[in-house]
Amino acid sequence: MTFRFLALVCLLGLSLTAAAQNIVDDSDWKEGKVPPPPAFNAAKLLRFDVSSGSTLVYGVDPASLSIGEDGIVRYVLVASSSTGARNVLYEGLRCSSGEFKTYARYMPDGNWTNVEKAEWRSMFGNMPSRHALQLARAGACNNSAPASSVGEIVRQLKNQGVSP
Repeated sequence: MTFRFLALVCLLGLSLTAAAQNIVDDSDWKEGKVPPPPAFNAAKLLRFDVSSGSTLVYGVDPASLSIGEDGIVRYVLVASSSTGARNVLYEGLRCSSGEFKTYARYMPDGNWTNVEKAEWRSMFGNMPSRHALQLARAGACNNSAPASSVGEIVRQLKNQGVSP
């Protein structure tokens, strides 16, 4: 193996270890009442990178962002393909535990469909969680805490140099 490869493996291991250490034990925590999915404007998305090899473009509408009293960062995520197909999800990030939850999906008829038995899933899992992890890293989370404000999340996303 080359030195570069070994260095990359070590860096990846250190970052995952640091992320795991930032997860807080909050066994007394209870999720608050989840607001209904907010309206969104696909023309105003703040984009963020998920993977250099991804054919999808990911973004959140800044007007859909909120930080609940329960510490959950909620947002509408839009994943668009080059053909114009879109997946639109209403989700929440739980920074303290490194988890995310999909509450609802936007349907082609313009209505939201709630996800039955929505459950918290690790952001550090396989492909379906990559967008949540990257959004957390792009500014939604400050280590194991939510960002200090919605304005801070918007600033962080805009400062990536990626905008609509």
